[in-house]
Amino acid sequence: MADETNAQFSEREALLFHSEGRPGKIEIIASKPMATQRDLSLAYSPGVAVPVRAIAEDPATAYDYTAKGNLVAVISNGTAILGLGNLGALASKPVMEGKAVLFKRFADVDSIDIELKTEDVDRFIDAVELMEPTFGGINLEDIKAPECFIIEQTLRERMNIPVFHDDQHGTAIICAAGLINACRLTGRKLEDVKIVVNGAGAAAIACTELMKAMGVRHANVIMCDKTGVIYQGRDDVNQWQSAHAAVTERRTLTEALHGADMFLGLSAAGALKPEMVKDMAPSPIIFAMANPEPEIRPELAKAARPDAIVATGRSDYPNQVNNVICFPFIFRGALDVRATGINDQMKIAAANAIAELARQRVPEEVAVAYGVQHSFGPEYIIPSPFDPRLMELVSIAVARAAMDSGVATKPILDMEGYRQSLRARLNPTTAVLSMAYEGARAHPKRVIFAEGEEEVVLRAAIAFKEGGYGVPVLVGRDDVPDRLRALGVTDPDSFELHNSRISPLVPRMVELLYARLQRRGYLRRDCERMVNQDRNIFGALLLQMGEGDAMITGITRTYGETMRQVYRVIDPAAGKTPFGIHLVVGQSHTVFIADTAINERPTAEQLADFAEQTAAVARRMGHEPRVAFLSYSNFGNPKGEWLDNIRDAVTVLDGRQVGFEYEGEMAPDVALNPKQLANYPFARLSGPANVLIMPGLQSAHISAKLLRELGGDSVIGPMLIGLEKPVQVAPMTSTAGELVTLAVLAAGGIAR
Repeated sequence: MADETNAQFSEREALLFHSEGRPGKIEIIASKPMATQRDLSLAYSPGVAVPVRAIAEDPATAYDYTAKGNLVAVISNGTAILGLGNLGALASKPVMEGKAVLFKRFADVDSIDIELKTEDVDRFIDAVELMEPTFGGINLEDIKAPECFIIEQTLRERMNIPVFHDDQHGTAIICAAGLINACRLTGRKLEDVKIVVNGAGAAAIACTELMKAMGVRHANVIMCDKTGVIYQGRDDVNQWQSAHAAVTERRTLTEALHGADMFLGLSAAGALKPEMVKDMAPSPIIFAMANPEPEIRPELAKAARPDAIVATGRSDYPNQVNNVICFPFIFRGALDVRATGINDQMKIAAANAIAELARQRVPEEVAVAYGVQHSFGPEYIIPSPFDPRLMELVSIAVARAAMDSGVATKPILDMEGYRQSLRARLNPTTAVLSMAYEGARAHPKRVIFAEGEEEVVLRAAIAFKEGGYGVPVLVGRDDVPDRLRALGVTDPDSFELHNSRISPLVPRMVELLYARLQRRGYLRRDCERMVNQDRNIFGALLLQMGEGDAMITGITRTYGETMRQVYRVIDPAAGKTPFGIHLVVGQSHTVFIADTAINERPTAEQLADFAEQTAAVARRMGHEPRVAFLSYSNFGNPKGEWLDNIRDAVTVLDGRQVGFEYEGEMAPDVALNPKQLANYPFARLSGPANVLIMPGLQSAHISAKLLRELGGDSVIGPMLIGLEKPVQVAPMTSTAGELVTLAVLAAGGIAR
């Protein structure tokens, strides 16, 4: 079971990620304007007195006038950190901040991490209980057993808001979902399945309790710890373990597994041996969830029993038991009905919804946009954490279960409206980007990093390689290995390096380049000089000759100069004009802006082409495109001399009968603000535009740069579209992370 993936990275990269810019991973942002004295007066004194009195008269209105209803506390004392053990409250803070980020990323739940410096159970309970007025829910995390049982049970009894220990119940819910589907595939019934649980900690006990609540019979479960079987009469176990003591003569894990249908491991690496797997029932179900190394590797389990269904806690194998599939949506549903707790009915509803999602046919648009291309079977019994339908299906199932079981204090009356609100909370682009990284891992490509002597480029190449996204092909001189070593790489010779001064490919490159440029005024010696001295020329030739699948450059030269060098080697794709797209990515929206990089005064035909190609990118990112051709004028008001190409572009699209909405010419406020758009009832946009086609490079470039420097959203790009080979030219100020993103998008075909 894991919230994290198993991507590899250097310690330096991890520390830089957490320290660069604003330290840590979270910040507080005001949700109301705070620009004027009037704003401040409303936000604080004297305006704040009005909701204070309202809440004093009716405490339930706190959910209407404060952030309580969408605020969860992630609380730990650091006694069981991610398998690292008891490292203390302060050391747990990066993990708790990370959990808060996952809440926001996956379910738009605001979260604050709280680390309590105590191992005293009573003090911990008292501290959390006193915070009930602040939060809508409590997520307990990384607290060792058996204290975690006492803490959670006591808080659930004392508090009137959801309390959820994710290490226990998140893991249990995903395991239950996987068990439902594994039984379906193997023709078993829950009440008949015989299970051996190896491990007797918090997660193992929670999994066992939930499976029994769903119908697995007590007599069919044997729990083991490091000593052996927990049997009735054994006196060295605690009360929570003894509740699952079996009536059996078996005493060892090997004996317990004889004829068993399922192995559920939450114990230690290597605990399950191939010979034990061979002794299990036909079509054994093996959940080996020790992290980072499972009780048995899937390939070993499959070698012993090809008919086995295997799940682990790792992202590099099928069927990952990952808590992020569950906990954000449990809280989303619970918060939205103002539940007073999270009960078994809600957990079972979540498990059934997750299991059902894995069985559903993946709609074509979801498969294309998110890379979810699996079909239900032994290799896919648990859905991908990045499947966007989790938000809708699991949250609704939990909300309904809360209402049906009587713990919802604000039932949802319009379920279809609730469904639509869930869809609107998240930006599909974030899921697409996540799936692009997963796709890169599944189908790694060779990406040429043309400026391989720059530190930021080397850090990107290291992250690209260690993340498993592909093979970085570095262009640089002999000192690159020393530079890599200085960045903490212990095996710099494992990086592929091409030095233009000594490369055996140079003669072929010169011939290729001279054949292209000899009728453009270049002599052979000019081509030799460019190949030997210009990294972009050399890198582009590597790409052209098939030595890589994509190329990243741009750090050391201006965009225009870099493009001139690339054009000397690589042509535009047939019938296309290259252009750039900036993505403005927010929590719930993405806006695509084109052309922000290349064409100073595009023609009407080019503008129409940009609109079509950008709309295609938007669809690949999971959005239904609504295109606005921007101007200072709204449909002729005011009049101007530079409107014809914009109007003509709309006419061109009319003739092409494209399959998306478009309109223009229009100002940005009309394109983006529904109230302004309502002044033009004839406009053909059904909602705010998400694809903005700029009239010229000046306005486009200025807008993109302003948004990057002043806006609150993330800005990606420009993504270069329209070359015959995948090339991305990054801004000179790009970070290593931004370079990796462009590399993944280029290699994965999203930017094409």
